[in-house]
Amino acid sequence: MAKNYDELAKTIIQNVGGKDNVTSVVHCATRLRFKLKDEKKANDDVLKDTDGVVTVVKAGGQYQVVIGNEVADVYDAVVKEGGFNGGGQVPDDDVEDNSSFVDKAVALISGIFTDILAPLSAGGIIKGLVAVSYTHLRAHETSDHRV
Repeated sequence: MAKNYDELAKTIIQNVGGKDNVTSVVHCATRLRFKLKDEKKANDDVLKDTDGVVTVVKAGGQYQVVIGNEVADVYDAVVKEGGFNGGGQVPDDDVEDNSSFVDKAVALISGIFTDILAPLSAGGIIKGLVAVSYTHLRAHETSDHRV
Protein backbone atom coordinates (compact mmCIF):
# COMPACT_ATOMS: atom_id res chain seq x y z
CA MET A 1 0.00 0.00 0.00
CA ALA A 2 1.36 3.39 -0.96
CA LYS A 3 2.22 5.72 1.89
CA ASN A 4 0.74 9.22 1.94
CA TYR A 5 3.48 11.85 1.77
CA ASP A 6 1.27 14.95 1.72
CA GLU A 7 2.15 16.08 5.26
CA LEU A 8 5.85 15.52 4.63
CA ALA A 9 5.59 17.54 1.41
CA LYS A 10 3.88 20.42 3.27
CA THR A 11 6.58 20.39 5.94
CA ILE A 12 9.39 20.35 3.38
CA ILE A 13 7.93 23.19 1.31
CA GLN A 14 7.26 25.28 4.40
CA ASN A 15 10.81 24.79 5.67
CA VAL A 16 12.62 25.52 2.42
CA GLY A 17 11.12 28.99 2.68
CA GLY A 18 7.74 28.35 1.06
CA LYS A 19 6.82 27.71 -2.54
CA ASP A 20 7.60 31.31 -3.48
CA ASN A 21 11.23 30.68 -2.48
CA VAL A 22 11.59 27.68 -4.82
CA THR A 23 13.05 28.26 -8.28
CA SER A 24 13.06 24.56 -9.20
CA VAL A 25 12.91 21.12 -7.66
CA VAL A 26 14.11 17.85 -9.14
CA HIS A 27 15.18 14.56 -7.60
CA CYS A 28 17.91 11.99 -7.97
CA ALA A 29 18.10 8.51 -6.44
CA THR A 30 17.81 9.65 -2.81
CA ARG A 31 17.49 13.44 -2.71
CA LEU A 32 15.14 16.28 -3.48
CA ARG A 33 17.26 18.95 -5.14
CA PHE A 34 15.91 22.46 -4.70
CA LYS A 35 17.20 25.65 -6.27
CA LEU A 36 16.12 28.35 -3.86
CA LYS A 37 15.91 32.09 -4.35
CA ASP A 38 17.22 32.63 -0.81
CA GLU A 39 18.80 29.71 1.12
CA LYS A 40 18.69 31.79 4.32
CA LYS A 41 14.91 31.32 4.42
CA ALA A 42 15.32 27.54 4.72
CA ASN A 43 15.11 26.00 8.18
CA ASP A 44 17.78 23.27 8.24
CA ASP A 45 17.21 22.20 11.85
CA VAL A 46 13.46 21.60 11.44
CA LEU A 47 14.00 19.64 8.22
CA LYS A 48 16.73 17.49 9.79
CA ASP A 49 14.39 16.65 12.69
CA THR A 50 11.46 15.81 10.41
CA ASP A 51 10.44 12.14 10.15
CA GLY A 52 11.09 11.03 6.59
CA VAL A 53 14.06 13.36 6.10
CA VAL A 54 17.53 11.88 6.61
CA THR A 55 19.49 15.14 6.46
CA VAL A 56 20.00 18.36 4.52
CA VAL A 57 23.00 19.06 2.26
CA LYS A 58 23.98 22.30 0.54
CA ALA A 59 26.12 21.53 -2.50
CA GLY A 60 26.55 22.64 -6.08
CA GLY A 61 24.24 25.61 -5.69
CA GLN A 62 21.47 23.26 -4.62
CA TYR A 63 19.61 22.79 -1.37
CA GLN A 64 19.33 19.02 -1.11
CA VAL A 65 16.87 17.28 1.18
CA VAL A 66 17.96 13.65 1.59
CA ILE A 67 14.91 11.37 1.71
CA GLY A 68 16.10 7.89 0.80
CA ASN A 69 14.38 5.26 -1.33
CA GLU A 70 10.94 6.91 -1.23
CA VAL A 71 12.24 10.09 -2.90
CA ALA A 72 10.17 9.66 -6.08
CA ASP A 73 6.91 9.45 -4.10
CA VAL A 74 7.89 12.41 -1.91
CA TYR A 75 8.88 14.38 -5.02
CA ASP A 76 5.45 13.75 -6.56
CA ALA A 77 3.78 14.98 -3.36
CA VAL A 78 6.04 18.07 -3.23
CA VAL A 79 5.30 18.95 -6.87
CA LYS A 80 1.57 18.49 -6.24
CA GLU A 81 1.57 20.43 -2.96
CA GLY A 82 3.69 23.27 -4.32
CA GLY A 83 1.78 23.50 -7.57
CA PHE A 84 5.03 23.11 -9.50
CA ASN A 85 4.34 22.14 -13.08
CA GLY A 86 6.71 21.20 -15.86
CA GLY A 87 8.70 18.61 -13.92
CA GLY A 88 9.16 20.76 -10.86
CA GLN A 89 10.50 23.80 -12.68
CA VAL A 90 9.06 27.08 -11.50
CA PRO A 91 8.60 29.74 -14.18
CA ASP A 92 11.28 32.43 -14.02
CA ASP A 93 8.89 35.39 -14.26
CA ASP A 94 10.80 37.66 -11.93
CA VAL A 95 13.99 35.68 -11.35
CA GLU A 96 17.04 36.95 -13.18
CA ASP A 97 19.90 34.48 -13.37
CA ASN A 98 23.17 36.39 -13.64
CA SER A 99 25.44 33.35 -13.49
CA SER A 100 27.69 32.66 -16.46
CA PHE A 101 27.66 29.54 -18.60
CA VAL A 102 30.81 28.30 -16.82
CA ASP A 103 29.18 28.79 -13.40
CA LYS A 104 26.10 26.87 -14.53
CA ALA A 105 28.24 24.05 -15.97
CA VAL A 106 30.33 23.76 -12.79
CA ALA A 107 27.16 23.75 -10.63
CA LEU A 108 25.62 21.00 -12.78
CA ILE A 109 28.73 18.82 -12.78
CA SER A 110 29.39 19.25 -9.04
CA GLY A 111 25.72 18.47 -8.31
CA ILE A 112 25.98 15.25 -10.32
CA PHE A 113 29.24 14.08 -8.73
CA THR A 114 28.33 14.96 -5.14
CA ASP A 115 26.59 11.61 -4.61
CA ILE A 116 29.38 9.46 -6.06
CA LEU A 117 32.38 11.29 -4.61
CA ALA A 118 32.53 9.14 -1.45
CA PRO A 119 32.48 5.77 -3.29
CA LEU A 120 35.11 7.03 -5.75
CA SER A 121 37.33 8.14 -2.86
CA ALA A 122 36.87 4.82 -1.07
CA GLY A 123 37.76 2.96 -4.25
CA GLY A 124 40.95 4.98 -4.62
CA ILE A 125 41.96 4.29 -1.03
CA ILE A 126 41.31 0.56 -1.44
CA LYS A 127 43.30 0.52 -4.69
CA GLY A 128 46.19 2.24 -2.90
CA LEU A 129 46.12 -0.27 -0.04
CA VAL A 130 46.08 -3.19 -2.50
CA ALA A 131 49.05 -1.70 -4.40
CA VAL A 132 51.04 -1.23 -1.18
CA SER A 133 50.18 -4.76 -0.01
CA TYR A 134 51.12 -6.25 -3.38
CA THR A 135 54.44 -4.37 -3.42
CA HIS A 136 55.20 -5.52 0.12
CA LEU A 137 54.25 -9.10 -0.71
CA ARG A 138 56.43 -9.10 -3.88
CA ALA A 139 59.39 -7.68 -1.93
CA HIS A 140 58.95 -10.33 0.77
CA GLU A 141 58.54 -13.09 -1.82
CA THR A 142 61.74 -12.20 -3.70
CA SER A 143 63.76 -11.96 -0.47
CA ASP A 144 62.70 -15.53 0.50
CA HIS A 145 64.10 -16.97 -2.77
CA ARG A 146 67.63 -15.62 -2.24
CA VAL A 147 68.64 -18.29 0.24
